Amino acid sequence: MPLVFLIVAVAFSLVLIMAIAWALAVSTGKSGWIDSIWPLSVGGIGVVAALSPLPYDGPSTRQWIVAGLAAFWSLRLGSHILRRTLNGGDDPRYADLKKQWGEKSRSKLFWFVQIQAVVAVPLVVSIAVAGHNPAADLGIGDWLGIAILLIAICGESIADSQLKTFAADPANKTKVCNVGLWSLSRHPNFFFEWLGWIAYPCIAIGFDASYWQGWIALAGPAVMYWLLVHVSGIPPLEAHMLRSRGDAFKSYQLSVNAFWLGPAKTMTKPSSQSLS
Repeated sequence: MPLVFLIVAVAFSLVLIMAIAWALAVSTGKSGWIDSIWPLSVGGIGVVAALSPLPYDGPSTRQWIVAGLAAFWSLRLGSHILRRTLNGGDDPRYADLKKQWGEKSRSKLFWFVQIQAVVAVPLVVSIAVAGHNPAADLGIGDWLGIAILLIAICGESIADSQLKTFAADPANKTKVCNVGLWSLSRHPNFFFEWLGWIAYPCIAIGFDASYWQGWIALAGPAVMYWLLVHVSGIPPLEAHMLRSRGDAFKSYQLSVNAFWLGPAKTMTKPSSQSLS
């Protein structure tokens, strides 16, 4: 399947599916439908793209592996957000946006969702390019990619579980989760989500880098980093946390990295010295 045709088909499918997600969010008042359908659509279309026909007979073992990895990621994240959506109210990030948008919230939400559909295209293309690496045998890059994605999914699952356990304790109602992985990053779930997308360039490029199209897969982690760190991940979530947790979250910001895992920063007060 020509790459241009694949990109057009992927884009059209994502735009259509996310329009349905928008309609569900508007009709139910639960914007979490958007965030649950998004990974399911990216993963589902990614599976189809990874298994799409090649110039030779297939699908190959690599195509099946990449499709399986995309499906595993998609189902875990999509089902996790879906359960949270069904059991809770509106997502606070979207609720804040709706307040800012006012009477135009429906139309602006629609275009906001469509932007998410468009930026998902390079993610699906990354999956497709990894699956279409024509190398005959599985190599180090393939096994490294598999290991990275499995580690990322496990890490994100642990972070989600730790946050859920912390939030379930009534004593922590006004506190900020700073236990486990949340003591190493303010958003460990976002970090591991990004890490998982490193898997596809590893598989697509390999260690001999003979498949030049494989470098296209780097678009996946680049776009995901941009989304999580600068657009729809950290900025709106931290704005909400500052409003709901105030000084407690400000202190958390000063002591713990926003994205990358690392030890907590030591807070020291500057010493006052008398002038002579």
